[in-house]
Amino acid sequence: MARISFSCLCPASWHFTVPSVSLCFHQRLALLGLLLGTGVLLLVAITNLWHWKTGSQDWHLERYLARFRALEATDTKNPSLNYGVVVDCGSSGSRVFVYFWPPHNGNPHDLLDIRQMRDRNSQPVVKKIKPGISTLATTPDKASEYMRPLLNFAAAYVPKAKHKETPLYILCTAGMRLLPDWQQTAILEDLVRDVPLEFDFLFSESQAEVISGKQEGVYAWIGINFVLGRFDHKEEEGAVVSVTLAGQEEPLVRKRTVGILDMGGASLQIAYEVPTTTSFSSPQQEEAAKSLLADFNLGCDMQHTKHVYRVYVSTFLGFGGNFARQRYGEMVLNQTITRNRLRGEQIGANPEVPILDPCLPVGLEDVVEHGGQTLHLRGQGDWQTCAEQVRPLLAGDNRTTVALSNTYQAPIDFINSEFYGFSEFYYCTEDVLRLGGSYHMSTFTRAAQDYCSLSWSVLMQRFQDHLYSAHADLHRVKYQCFKSAWMHQVLHEGFHFPRDYAGLRTAQLVYDREVQWTLGAILFKTRFLPLRDIRQQSVHQPRSLWLRLSFVYNHYLFFVCILVVTLAIGLYLLRLRRIHHRQLHPAPLDLLWLAEVVPLPAQDPGS
Repeated sequence: MARISFSCLCPASWHFTVPSVSLCFHQRLALLGLLLGTGVLLLVAITNLWHWKTGSQDWHLERYLARFRALEATDTKNPSLNYGVVVDCGSSGSRVFVYFWPPHNGNPHDLLDIRQMRDRNSQPVVKKIKPGISTLATTPDKASEYMRPLLNFAAAYVPKAKHKETPLYILCTAGMRLLPDWQQTAILEDLVRDVPLEFDFLFSESQAEVISGKQEGVYAWIGINFVLGRFDHKEEEGAVVSVTLAGQEEPLVRKRTVGILDMGGASLQIAYEVPTTTSFSSPQQEEAAKSLLADFNLGCDMQHTKHVYRVYVSTFLGFGGNFARQRYGEMVLNQTITRNRLRGEQIGANPEVPILDPCLPVGLEDVVEHGGQTLHLRGQGDWQTCAEQVRPLLAGDNRTTVALSNTYQAPIDFINSEFYGFSEFYYCTEDVLRLGGSYHMSTFTRAAQDYCSLSWSVLMQRFQDHLYSAHADLHRVKYQCFKSAWMHQVLHEGFHFPRDYAGLRTAQLVYDREVQWTLGAILFKTRFLPLRDIRQQSVHQPRSLWLRLSFVYNHYLFFVCILVVTLAIGLYLLRLRRIHHRQLHPAPLDLLWLAEVVPLPAQDPGS
């Protein structure tokens, strides 16, 4: 009987009989199906990766463009925008800021995208009046009248239909803190009583308050980190920090926040995150630390710990640049009077025999007056000596509430940290020395020494030739030598920053925006508002959670599918190997088949 052989596009050694024809065909079909399935999965995976990569690029682009859109005029015709108003009642005057934000995206881990409102000319919507509200201490019934110009200004920019849902916060700072409690209460009560009679803003008793220096520092810290995107934990790149939270065993790894240094004319402030729990050397130190450490949750849900922060905040009244110079002059005056009394001299009593001041440029003459006494100074221009002479000021005096030299300071990881220096830190490095930006102590001290050593006539000529910053005035040129020495001592002797520390950046604007503590205040005050948008989205979009599945879940699913396909292919190849093995050893089966189908010839009995 004839036997038919087919190769079926299989290997040359695989030659099967007629019953094997269909088996080879199914093998080919199954193999083709597996290959197609694998190809489809690979195509899905590549598409997924492409969308993820494109989405990541789009997200980076969106972040980049958002910085520029924040500088554009606000579209007040957009009905979906929300608004908020914050009044900063400072010591010298009050300012009103108007903020806006789009609806929350529905992710409970994200904060509101709050931005400062800008007018048609793309200028920030802000208005300032003078003097400060604390001047109404004896006439608190005029507080609402004092506030009227600011609120009228804000009301003109916020769409009328949005007034009733626009929160208003009136927050008072240093000037009001100096008043007795009963005078503070009288001013705030007048505002709470009369403001709602004239304005439709969302305003209650709890939204008019005198905030502490600790609160102000926390708000400033929130503001700068929000603008820098340090609260956005979707982006994994960049420096990170391990945070230990109370009640949690596993540390939380998230983006590293920045600390702030802010030196004004009268006060000095520092704020930074303390990511780990700290130990205290004594119960007294622990008690002191409680007033300087702020624990808060910036997220909209208190059960989520992604935005739980512990921030060290300390304010030093009397350590600002101008106040420190005043204290320095009084110190030199008292030392000179004591020395003259002991030696029977009259040095500094008149311009002919002045005291040589190392903190003034060479040849500059100045006068210090205090307690009816007058001291005449002449600049010596010795920056190194100046730095040594201002060091005792770190201990404070009877007018400063705290001493920089012995105040509890939470530990700083200088290896993995970053700080921004504002106000005097920026003016001192940029206005005259033109070194604003990244701070390097060696470069700064060299430039400061060179400046101090120049004669006053040369400095005046440079000032008249406009060789310094447009913000540099005569006062800056005159006291730059002292302020650079004071800043150096505060930074390296007071706060103990290493002399080779490279993580400090001095700035006035961040992404072309002036960062105010009021931005941090409204972020903190409105932190629960996203819950409203989240609930609304959960009602109208029940499947939104599925649509927001992250790439992490998708790539896990992809690898599971690949594993299943790989196992299927492996089992299939094992099956082929067994079939092939049987076909290479068909003798017993073929002999049995032949014995049954073709009778064997009879054999002789003798054989």
